[in-house]
Amino acid sequence: MAHYPKDIKSWQRLESETVYTCRIFSLRKDRNRSPRDGREHDFFVLESGDWVNIIPITSDNQVVLIHQHRHGINDITLEIPGGMVDAEDPSPLHAARREMQEETGYDSDDVISLGAIHPNPAIQENRCHTFLARNVEKRFETHFDTTEETEVILVPMVQIPDLVRQGRITHSLVVTAFYWYDLLLRNS
Repeated sequence: MAHYPKDIKSWQRLESETVYTCRIFSLRKDRNRSPRDGREHDFFVLESGDWVNIIPITSDNQVVLIHQHRHGINDITLEIPGGMVDAEDPSPLHAARREMQEETGYDSDDVISLGAIHPNPAIQENRCHTFLARNVEKRFETHFDTTEETEVILVPMVQIPDLVRQGRITHSLVVTAFYWYDLLLRNS
């Protein structure tokens, strides 16, 4: 069973200001006071909307994966579909299906939530919601934002652990998604 701290207290936020804003995030500077010694410190937080990712699995147990260029590492990654929850999305589930349709052309009427995590609570306040889409079928043509392009590949689910071990799947949120999936299978 999880152990929860008894003696750690939260820091008190004294001031907060947005110091930078762009299309996908804002940078906030907080002035906080330590509950232990009363000292004040500045902390910087990336504010972003929630994110989603989705594991699309075909009826013959193949995962629909995408290759795409990621600017942070300036390289091509192997991932599941995912992205931001847009203001127009009524829910994270809707956003996940939209991302899957746009990036792969695949869809399913059998989509369930696997869980949600904080991607990096040290400097971010958002969450990443993970979904599973079962029995996906190719229903649409891909539709990209102006800054993205993907190549869709089908990979048998049994190969996913080796792709992680070999360093072919390196995106931490994708690895976490497959962990959520593994937990679902263990509890079935």
